[in-house]
Amino acid sequence: MRLTHRYPTVSDQRFQLASGAATAVDLVQQSLRDIEASQPRLNAFRVVLAASALAEAAEADRRRAAGDRSPLLGIPIAVKDDVDVAGAPTAFGTSGPVPPATADSEVVRRLRAAGAVIVGKTNTCEFGQWPFTSGPAFGHTRNPWSANHTPGGSSGGSAAAVAAGLVPAAIGSDGAGSVRIPAAWTNLVGIKPQRGRISTWPLPESFNGITVNGVLAHTVADAALVLDAVSGNAAGDLHQPPPIAAFEAVGTAPGALRVALSTRFPFTGFRAKLDPQIRAALERVGDQLGELGHTVMTGNPDYGLRLSWSFLSRSTSGLLDWAHRMGDAAELDPRTRANLRMGRVLSEQVLRRARRHEAVAQRRVGAIFDTVDVIVAPTTAQPPLRVDAFDDLGGLGTDRTMIAACPATWPWNVLGWPSINIPAGFADGGLPIGVQLMGPANSEPLLISLAAALEAVNGWHTRQPTAWWTQSD
Repeated sequence: MRLTHRYPTVSDQRFQLASGAATAVDLVQQSLRDIEASQPRLNAFRVVLAASALAEAAEADRRRAAGDRSPLLGIPIAVKDDVDVAGAPTAFGTSGPVPPATADSEVVRRLRAAGAVIVGKTNTCEFGQWPFTSGPAFGHTRNPWSANHTPGGSSGGSAAAVAAGLVPAAIGSDGAGSVRIPAAWTNLVGIKPQRGRISTWPLPESFNGITVNGVLAHTVADAALVLDAVSGNAAGDLHQPPPIAAFEAVGTAPGALRVALSTRFPFTGFRAKLDPQIRAALERVGDQLGELGHTVMTGNPDYGLRLSWSFLSRSTSGLLDWAHRMGDAAELDPRTRANLRMGRVLSEQVLRRARRHEAVAQRRVGAIFDTVDVIVAPTTAQPPLRVDAFDDLGGLGTDRTMIAACPATWPWNVLGWPSINIPAGFADGGLPIGVQLMGPANSEPLLISLAAALEAVNGWHTRQPTAWWTQSD
């Protein structure tokens, strides 16, 4: 059957299942057909799990008939190719042979327990290092809003899959903005939660604690529902924050807040300039917040200079674990090999100092929350880049281009605090842009409540791209 919504939401599909208008098998079959039709052009998936997904959908229908009402029962979901799905390789954007995973990661286990049907694993750049989703192993993943542009990265496959309506929600990971950047560039809600909110097990932590699992969806309610379903820890997780009720926060008024609009980028060594269209979008959001009764002011966190060294040491030395996991057969990008060399240099004393300095950095940056409740800042400095913008660049050129486009998200990874991208309109050519809501530790409910209020004003999920990826030549 053909669903009534070409770009379904989780809420749409839950209603269809509850009302009997569709079965889980119907939803999953439609998702698989859409993936197959889109794959030659959109290229969102690295692995499609058709046989197992159909079996899981049939089991979901049996569970529902027996009275099971798990929150994601029968909903097709995609996961990024840096999480383990038993029986499928975890290539994480690399080329070369990769053996299949022997067990599900904790986030996948929780998805299955909530009834979700895993339809496939989405493309990501190599080891999630860059804000694009391309590589010799799979080519280019393209933006549903423009075939000539990247969806961002590194969770670009997950973002493309949701923005194109192939699945209603997906799991990504965010080590420097890798959920929020593609969410901004594809008109989605992207939640980077508190460190440890979603388990990274079998990794006790990922990339020395800067990388967390997150959620991409069309609406705040959908993202919050999935966040609740997958939140929680395995016994070996190094970070185990107190529980929250994300979905409950969607319907809770945030109260009158003090909101800082921030346009000052943290120090990176390379210059970044905010695109005027994104600045204007940030100001529009500020005006809307004022109309909603919040006190809006200009304010910038004091990032200091040391935070960038902390990020560099944690990110590059974190590559060593993945390179070891992939083994000698992995065919790595020369830029990855250069970053691995940097990681070896920084993996001892510099990394230890960075870990010791984290509490100081949190106090320094967090001082702004003595006077404001939430920071609103650009998610990216530029609209989506062309799909081939990084193809012929070396390491230095890649870093310059990356920082010029995406200088604003990584500090919250070092600090471990939550941040949410929300859509903020469109730049020239109909290219999506976004802003990020940023809070202190464990502030997801507040950010979700504020995001939901802005969604009610803007209705961004009603804007959908034309399905060019299904059109014949």
